[in-house]
Formats: sequence, C-alpha cells, structure tokens
Amino acid sequence: MTVVTRFAPSPTGTLHVGNVRTALHNWMWARKHGGRFLLRIDDTDLERSKEEHVTSIRADLAWLGLNYDGEERQSARFDLYEREFEKLKAAGRVYPCYETPEELDIRRKVLASRGLPPIYERKDPDAPVPGGVAPHWRFKLSYDAPITWTDMVRGDQSFDPKTMSDPVIRRADGSWLYLLPSVIDDIDMGITHVVRGEDHVSNTAAQAQMFEALGAVPPQFAHEALLVGTEGKLSKRLGSLGMGALRESGIEPMAIVSLLARLGTSDPVEPSTDVEALVATIDFARFGRAPARFDEAELELVNQKILHQRSYADVADRLPASITEARWNAIRPNLNALSEAADWTPIFEGPFTPPAPESESLAVLDAAAAAIASVEWDYQAWKSLTSAAKDASGAKGRALFLPLRRAVTGLDHGPDMGELLPLIDKDQVAQRLAHR
Repeated sequence: MTVVTRFAPSPTGTLHVGNVRTALHNWMWARKHGGRFLLRIDDTDLERSKEEHVTSIRADLAWLGLNYDGEERQSARFDLYEREFEKLKAAGRVYPCYETPEELDIRRKVLASRGLPPIYERKDPDAPVPGGVAPHWRFKLSYDAPITWTDMVRGDQSFDPKTMSDPVIRRADGSWLYLLPSVIDDIDMGITHVVRGEDHVSNTAAQAQMFEALGAVPPQFAHEALLVGTEGKLSKRLGSLGMGALRESGIEPMAIVSLLARLGTSDPVEPSTDVEALVATIDFARFGRAPARFDEAELELVNQKILHQRSYADVADRLPASITEARWNAIRPNLNALSEAADWTPIFEGPFTPPAPESESLAVLDAAAAAIASVEWDYQAWKSLTSAAKDASGAKGRALFLPLRRAVTGLDHGPDMGELLPLIDKDQVAQRLAHR
C-alpha cells in the first residue's frame, strides 16, 4: 500500500502554528513511508474563502519545505459531490429536514432541561412537508453496531451511534458542510492516513459510516492532542502566530519544523537542520494524550541554536551585503534571529557614533587612541591594542576591556573582540576611540 496523506486547510485565513503542526505530521508520515502528500484546499465556503489566502498557504508550505505531490480544490469538485450525494439519497442514507435553527435550539434546550442529551430526534418520514421551505440534509446513522476503529494515537475507539445526532451534511441553500465532501475526497484521492486534531474525533465516528455507505474502507486515523499555550489552556494567541509574522520576526523555518515535529511526543525537542533525520523518527505510538504545550520562548531558543549552526552559504542570500563570511562567523554566536545581522552593518561599515564614555574610561580610550596607529591590523590587533592601553593607563580586566568594547561596538557584550576587531576598518575604530 502506498501511503497517501493530505493537508486540507480552509482558505479563510492564514496558516498558524496549530494547523502547520498538522500539515507537518501528515507530510512527515508520507515522506517516511515513501508515499504521497497532497494539498486539498477546502473552499466550499465560497463567501469566506479568499484567493489571497490560497496563495499564502502555498507560500508558507514552500517556506517550511513541505512540498506536496498534488493539489485539489473542493470548489472544483461539486459535480462529484452531487453524484455521491444522489447515491446516498437512493440508498436512504440521507434525508431532508425542515426545522429552522431557532426550532432546533429550542428543542436542545428542552432536552437539556430534562437532563437528556441534546440529540436530534428523527421525524416521521411520512410527515407532511412544509410548503415553500427548502430542506437541509442529514446523514442517517446506522444503529446496528458500535462505531469502532483503532486510532494511531488514541488507541481503540468506540462510539454508540444511538447517542449521536444524525449530522447535517448540506444546508438549505445547497452548500456543503465539511463532513461529506471530505469523505468523498478522501476516497477519490486515495487517502490512506488522516492525521488531525482530537477535536475531530466525533466527526470521525460519523464519517466512518459515510465511508462504508459509499462502499469504501475508512483510512487510518491519528487524532493528535491539541496545542495549548503556556498558561495551560487553549490560547487565542496561538491563532495569531501566523507564518508571516514568524518569518518577519526572523524565525528560521527549521526552528518551527524542529519544534512542531516533536511537540506532543515523548521525544525531546532538538534543534535540527536535517529534516530527513526528523522524518525518520515520526511514530504516532510516541504521541501522548496530554495537551501539547507550545511556548514561544522555546521556539526562540530552538531558533537561536539552529542559527548558530548555519554556515555562511546557508544564509548568504538573506544577509546584508556588508556581512561577509568572516563577519558572519564572528557575529553568528550572538544572534537570536537572522534579522539582527543588519544591526551590525553600521558597526562594521559606519557611520557609527559610540555612546559617551564615562569619565573613568577616558584614560583607557586615550591610551588606545594613541597606540592604534602602530597596531598591525590582523588577528592580533585586539591583543596588541589592549596591551598598549593597559601599559599606558594601568587599567586591567573589566576596566580595560569594557570601555574599549563600548567605544568600538556600542555594546557591553558581544562577539569575541579578537575575531571582530580586524573586520572593522582601522580608521573607523580610531575615530570611535577618539570620539568625545
């Protein structure tokens, strides 16, 4: 069997970390097994779906390296849905309903007040049909046996269909809800595994019967625990963590992949630049049932560690022209995000005005300024300059090194000055030492 998975976003917004995690795990599972990963744009909601979001989804997947092997659009498949719907109608597995939303809401409240589950009550099929009212349509669940499957994350699952409402599959205006078109697509596209959030478990129970009613074997399912924020509950903030915002903040795509690949599993999160190594480790038996905690601080730490592994060749096309390979190697250990590299352009190239020195630092700066003309501007430049300043001023340790670092870079901490200093123009350094 060729493994075929799919990612099925609705283009009503941009991708965020929650649905990217779903896409990633579907992609990893297909790649691990030499299978196919498909993109399905679920745009049956023609009013809310936007083409700009479709473009954004494709761009985000490309940025993350989640290449797909085919794309389908639900809006182009309405004829297929209609044909399969007619088959179900002929088999008596779908039926029309005429209640208004207000009537259904009242009935749910009545049942709740009696301590009964708010399950839809089937009407007599021979009851008179109200005139001038278009029906919505429900799928008729079979009560013959429990609905069971073995979930790759949650283990054995069992639902009593008698405790479930017949799901609405089509609105009165003829538009489709999620459940049936998704099943039809999964059959037609040959989907073998569906990886999605645990909030879909009850949908899976209803869809299992839809697969069978259409003469198909359901795919295997893996329902993952949902992401939560650091405060321990589902966070609205997660929805705002779009890929565009993360990209603009300087987060590396492999930082996102490294974190989300392992989040919710028993495997440790490790910064990785080797996506194939991550793919080889995916195993849904290692996914836990507890909510998966997403922490922006952890993402930033993973990003920092990955950035520190990046060679100049990996990032050259995204760096300012002023950042040469030698300069990259010097500043790389001190960067939290690639965007920070641009902050070093004025330090390397000027113009740069150092902060006003403290009075107790003036003797050190004067000594260095007097000595710099005789300093060879090579890998020994920092050692030579500090030695001359120490001999002339008597300063040592922090009192010697900190004023010089501040004068040259404007910073209290940073890259190794022995590596950094020769990469800055000597005349620029002389001007900074003499600045008052």
